[in-house]
Amino acid sequence: MLKTLKNLFIQNKNETLEKVINDNAFLVDVRTQQEFAEGSVKGAINIPLDQVQRQLDKFKNKKHIIVFCRSGNRSNQALSILQQNGFNNVTNGGTWQNVNQFVRN
Repeated sequence: MLKTLKNLFIQNKNETLEKVINDNAFLVDVRTQQEFAEGSVKGAINIPLDQVQRQLDKFKNKKHIIVFCRSGNRSNQALSILQQNGFNNVTNGGTWQNVNQFVRN
């Protein structure tokens, strides 16, 4: 039963993620520049986690913001930083591969 609930939650989260991505979300990879250079999501920009606080202006006036990384940990931290600074339109996309599966090529 717990597995069924978990799968439902993940499915709903991914459906929401796909909808937001396809509504021209601002895609932000919060991994290091080196990790980003090795591959990321088409159309994403790189703002490493340690620079998010200093680059808040880049997030202003965006309808949807999706942050992601290698495992979901750094993107969760970025989500917290952005929310603490008044951004309520942020979604943690988890891994870059997870986000990438919903991006139209």
